[in-house]
Amino acid sequence: MKVEKKNAVSYRIIPSDPAAHLFSVVLTVPAPDVSGQVLSLPAWIPGSYMLREFARNIVQIRAEAGGKKVALRKLDKHSWQAAVCNGPLTVQYEVYAWDQSVRAAHLDQTHGFFNGSSMFLRVAGQEDAQHVVEIRRPDGDAYQDWRVATSLPELGAQRYGFGSYAADDYDALIDHPVEMGNFALASFKAHGVPHDIVVSGQVPNLDLARLAADLKKICAAQIALFEPERRRAPMQRYVFLTMAVGDGYGGLEHRASTALICARADLPSTAAPQEMSDGYRAFLGLCSHEYFHTWNVKRIKPAAFAPYDLQVENYTSLLWLFEGFTSYYDDLMLLRSGLIDQAAYFKLVAKTLNSVLRGSGRSKQSVAESSFDAWTKYYRQDENAPNAIVSYYTKGALIALALDLTIRAETRGKTSLDDVMRALWQRYGRDFYAHGKQAGKLTGISEQEAEALFDEVSGLKLKRFFDRYVRGTEDLPLEKLLAPFGVYLADGRQKGKPDLGLRGVRNGSFCKVANVHEGGAAHQGGVSAGDLLLALDGLRVTATNLDALLARYRVGDAVALHAYRGDVLMAFELTLASDSVPQWSLQAEAKPQASVRKRAAWLQGTAD
Repeated sequence: MKVEKKNAVSYRIIPSDPAAHLFSVVLTVPAPDVSGQVLSLPAWIPGSYMLREFARNIVQIRAEAGGKKVALRKLDKHSWQAAVCNGPLTVQYEVYAWDQSVRAAHLDQTHGFFNGSSMFLRVAGQEDAQHVVEIRRPDGDAYQDWRVATSLPELGAQRYGFGSYAADDYDALIDHPVEMGNFALASFKAHGVPHDIVVSGQVPNLDLARLAADLKKICAAQIALFEPERRRAPMQRYVFLTMAVGDGYGGLEHRASTALICARADLPSTAAPQEMSDGYRAFLGLCSHEYFHTWNVKRIKPAAFAPYDLQVENYTSLLWLFEGFTSYYDDLMLLRSGLIDQAAYFKLVAKTLNSVLRGSGRSKQSVAESSFDAWTKYYRQDENAPNAIVSYYTKGALIALALDLTIRAETRGKTSLDDVMRALWQRYGRDFYAHGKQAGKLTGISEQEAEALFDEVSGLKLKRFFDRYVRGTEDLPLEKLLAPFGVYLADGRQKGKPDLGLRGVRNGSFCKVANVHEGGAAHQGGVSAGDLLLALDGLRVTATNLDALLARYRVGDAVALHAYRGDVLMAFELTLASDSVPQWSLQAEAKPQASVRKRAAWLQGTAD
């Protein structure tokens, strides 16, 4: 348990009006700046690369010192300056919390959740001081059973209890989200490190025992990947904070926890204890992804993130490494931990491959450019995104796969991508941390250093690979790379199947065009995203029957399509093209034995 230091910056968090979704915050600055204390709220949260302007949720704010009002002058959209005063300076403000996501804050009569970047004003010039936060229970009998879950170190609170918590500095303070309410709780240890699973929301027959057992396997496998000899995690304790809702999916990584949102149907049930549903598999993959970030981006960082500047965009061309490689390992760790088999893993790889190949944007934007432009393109996608951008998540995962296969093949199985990840950790992460405490100045890794490290660890010259697939837009030669491992790609598309070249979504009983794919029949005929499809050759189009209608036609047939564009009736003449939706699958061969051995080494993370 930590001890409060003199002149610590302190906060008091009160869920003052759950029905109105309001948190009250009291900030105390013992020794304010003699020239007038500047306060500001972050404009974005690490891990989600978009300016979100959290200060817009501050409803009212006022300050006082010595019982007298202190004027606050607004400097910009997220900053204030207090008038000169003798300390301590007390600032009181209300935060509107009605964002049910992993990025901001949410409060009602059922629970409360917040990220520090939405709640804690930064005290300029005192970021390195200790920061203490007292979390109070809402008033009323209905909240007497509420508890608190966070990875923040306790100061005066009992674990899971209301009371005081402390962080070594401001960056640490905002990197430990907080959940409060009536939640389900389970715990396990992975290589000696305590892990908690917190599930908020109503989930009938939740199988917490199975969830804990499965997550333990994933966490143990990842710790062993980065520290095969010491088996030591970089944190003293870890918390999975999960909000179960009717329909939702997402996660955000933190240094000793993750905030997750999922559909309650995706969580395991004691009524079906042996079932591995697609939803549960996806949830485990999400947990695996966010847990892998404990190393890859929370401690091994791009140079542009060391330190973060949370008031403006921080540009890096390396998100393909930090998000894409994490996306490669998240599903691979499900296989290596024994939760899925080879066939299930190959289906997940094929899904990623088909997703990348579906969009023509991959020929226009490299993953390095996609990383740099995340702020304006990837996180602000529109209906033309498939034709304009490539995902550094999905193509980044394929790059990781291609590099893993390349290194293993060229070094005869002596070296792999695992070795590169361990070198990244040892050189750019581990030596700066000891049991969760920073032991040195973290500088992060540059684009040039990352590429040089791949060459150094593998013993190969990989510049051509980076030029073509990272800085360039070529498709990865996965068919060629998979062959030595006894895996081939099979095309499952139906020959002669007609296709409109669009993606439709349900809009009531109608089919609404979400995306028009470049070069397809819809594009050539003038259909646009947002059009509401009405009829194909005079027959009504609904949210569910378009594929059945198209099945009556052949490639090359001319059809009449009617749609509403806004309130205007549009008529299109289209010529049906061949199905262009990728349907690749990965198939494993039983022979020769050498290929089978190489495949097993790759999938299980061993030397050949």
